[in-house]
Amino acid sequence: MGSRKVTSSEPLDWQGKHVTVAGLGVSGIPAAKVLHARGANVTVVNDGDDARAREQAAELEALGITVRLGDGATLPEGTELVVTAPGWKPDKPLFAAAREAGLEIWGDVELAWRLRGPDAAPWLAITGTNGKTTTTQMLASILKAAGLRTAAVGNIGVSLLDAVLGDEQYDVLAVELSSYQLHWAPSLRAHSAAVLNLAPDHLDWHGSMEAYAADKGRIYEGNRVACVYNVADKATEDLVREADVEEGCRAVGFTLGTPGPSQLGIVEGILVDRAFVEDRHKNAQELAEISDVNPPAPHNIANALAAAALARAFGVPARAVRDGLRDFTPDAHRIAHVADVDAVAYVDDSKATNTHAAEASLAAYESIVWIAGGLAKGATFDELVAKSAKRLRGVVLIGQDRALIREALARHAPEVPVVDLDRTDTGAMLAAVQEASRLAVAGDTVLLAPACASMDMFANYNKRGDAFAEAVRELGS
Repeated sequence: MGSRKVTSSEPLDWQGKHVTVAGLGVSGIPAAKVLHARGANVTVVNDGDDARAREQAAELEALGITVRLGDGATLPEGTELVVTAPGWKPDKPLFAAAREAGLEIWGDVELAWRLRGPDAAPWLAITGTNGKTTTTQMLASILKAAGLRTAAVGNIGVSLLDAVLGDEQYDVLAVELSSYQLHWAPSLRAHSAAVLNLAPDHLDWHGSMEAYAADKGRIYEGNRVACVYNVADKATEDLVREADVEEGCRAVGFTLGTPGPSQLGIVEGILVDRAFVEDRHKNAQELAEISDVNPPAPHNIANALAAAALARAFGVPARAVRDGLRDFTPDAHRIAHVADVDAVAYVDDSKATNTHAAEASLAAYESIVWIAGGLAKGATFDELVAKSAKRLRGVVLIGQDRALIREALARHAPEVPVVDLDRTDTGAMLAAVQEASRLAVAGDTVLLAPACASMDMFANYNKRGDAFAEAVRELGS
């Protein structure tokens, strides 16, 4: 960890400034409106030219904002700054032209950071391949339990622009940030930040695992109090070592084992803090019990420890950590217990859309009938299957790329029974649950943790999880 003093960015004069906004949608439209209201000359460019885009364009043009549909590659003449939707890939021709012209390229997070006022609430920031949303919501719950005015913002909940520019006054913000958002946020400087874990994801966007990790690591730049990392994931600690932070900022680890000094961890079923206590070499502070974490699966306990570390970095008392965790209810389709039927538990973790998330989900149960498959997004499954094989009672495969999982099972778990459902219609979920129920015995868990995206069969992972829950209800009726 290098050290330096970071200063806030100076207020910008937007009057008459020519700004190009790349992309319509949840970030582009608010950015265009905010900049236009500040007197900038805004041009929005968008690749698509469908009915929805034309409707959005008409709304902006009524305000006096120029919109170019079907032309997201050309940099408008006179552009002085580009503000992009986070999902636009860095190799777009528009960005190449901007860089050649010496222009800055900001994302919506960078814009919000630059527009915040001099007395703006500090940011406690969270990223990682998996667990970001849950951890951010846990953190917000803990902060609220401490009596602080806060919100879960960024990649979830309230938009950052609304949080920064709205009438609501906050004491601190719990900010979820994706790798895309961090790539386009060069001057972001959080109070404290956490990288929960790192596994290959979005490599088509970033170009390599190294570039993906580097963008995640941007979250630590300029941290003031704590860089929180995962002791079990050395790559996250490596990012802390490489970060350039303010003088006095500390590295704080979280672990499912017994914590060392400057770590949070578990001792005899208790979440314990040995980082934010006096004489951390000798003392520890009890924060909560494992039973206070919902659900108490290992990866979710890790999420709770990361949230607790950020809250403690902000000075939150131990009691508020416990109360905030007790008050927290996870979003749907995140390792959610649906029902018990004939002494078999049915659990919906449709949000496990990649192998890393599925591995964490599978590790939470001893004997599993696993429902998996969907769109693999270039993933391979050998490591996941090899690590989880001893827990598998049986497997039911659905979806377009199920053969990849079937082949990994043949290599690493040949003794495990596999039902391969050769269908991708939405009704396949009912058949999958029925087949899983036949493989399961009392005490087993039938777990939907697909390790794949859902779009080959369902609109999104929520619809997939809903279909699973409905199938379980039909099974038990």
